[in-house]
Amino acid sequence: MDLHASRSTSTLFTRAGKATSSAWLRFFRRLSASLRGAPADLPFTWDAKTIRNGLNFTLTTTLGDIDMLGEVAGGGIYSDLLQHSVDIEAFDGCFKCIDLPTLIRIKEATGRPKDREAIAELRVLLEETEHRQS
Repeated sequence: MDLHASRSTSTLFTRAGKATSSAWLRFFRRLSASLRGAPADLPFTWDAKTIRNGLNFTLTTTLGDIDMLGEVAGGGIYSDLLQHSVDIEAFDGCFKCIDLPTLIRIKEATGRPKDREAIAELRVLLEETEHRQS
């Protein structure tokens, strides 16, 4: 799961408002979020200050890996991607998720070997979705 936060609007947390900020922080704490690939003894406090001062966070959670990204290679910043997003309701919240064509474009731009298989699967999913809508 990839989450895209807006640094230009003081991050997802302050942008969403204080009540929502607390809900987001509780959500990530409930998932036991920790920095993916970081040494276990690295001090890490998941709070609004940490998020405000960071840009991209790759996390390991009880739901699996979650990338919280302030800027995406091939996609830009939050405001650039907002027009290419859809609202998804899950886990007692509403998330903006990048649409399939944009996700494919971003994964192609990264050029990572691990994304090649995912790109092929995403293209098939996009074709199936477009076929159902026509």
